[in-house]
Amino acid sequence: MIDHSGMPLGKQRARHDPRTLQLADYLITEALPPAPASCNWGKKIPDKSWGMMLNDEIGDCTCAAAAHMVQDWTSNSGSEVTISDHDVLTAYEKLSGYDPVTKKNDNGCVELDVLKYWRKTGIGHHKFDAFVALEPKNHDHVRDSIHLFGGAYIGLALPISAQRQTTWTVPPGGATGQGAPGSWGGHAVILTGYNQRRVTCVTWGEEKQMTWEFLDAYCDEAYALLSVKDWTPAKHNPDGFDVDALRHDLEMIKDHPTVVHA
Repeated sequence: MIDHSGMPLGKQRARHDPRTLQLADYLITEALPPAPASCNWGKKIPDKSWGMMLNDEIGDCTCAAAAHMVQDWTSNSGSEVTISDHDVLTAYEKLSGYDPVTKKNDNGCVELDVLKYWRKTGIGHHKFDAFVALEPKNHDHVRDSIHLFGGAYIGLALPISAQRQTTWTVPPGGATGQGAPGSWGGHAVILTGYNQRRVTCVTWGEEKQMTWEFLDAYCDEAYALLSVKDWTPAKHNPDGFDVDALRHDLEMIKDHPTVVHA
């Protein structure tokens, strides 16, 4: 029986910055072909080879998810890169104040803080170029992010009911009681695939399935990331995505990168 009740989480409450750019503003709807009915970018990673990235010991899921995204991108772009636990820990220490000696300040991180640090400073010498927010309940946005950009970086307000589910689903009683959002805590994962019935995420070193209804009920933040270095399709403008407009807007925002080479 699945029992994740003892696993650390580590995503702090979602913080939404009004300066964060929105995916919807850069999708050219008349040029964007429909996302395929299914997509699976994680298929090149062998089963149980993702690695825990220390998230079985500490609440570094936000940084572990970043490392998993690099694995996802690079496995589909040539040669898979696995960021070391040491580099993941370094990022977590910088972002949270965690002390690996005393074990103090293991309080997790805010996803936006992780994204800005990862983009500017890098984790394991890997940076990305830009991020845009998705509407979490907009399934087209989720599919477009996974299909065009190799995945999505999301936050979940997990319910207690998710602790022992093989597939994450909304419990029969609905999103109340043990199914209430956040009753277990906040968790960061990446999405690597989908089909008509389910979405695939990576958490605690392996792929896990969730229903679209679960995503709707418990996802409280979601981002598409553009990585020119690690994600081969990003070296060219993805069909139906206005990179030039994104580049212009990024130049206007202090906390975002000034150049996107695509």
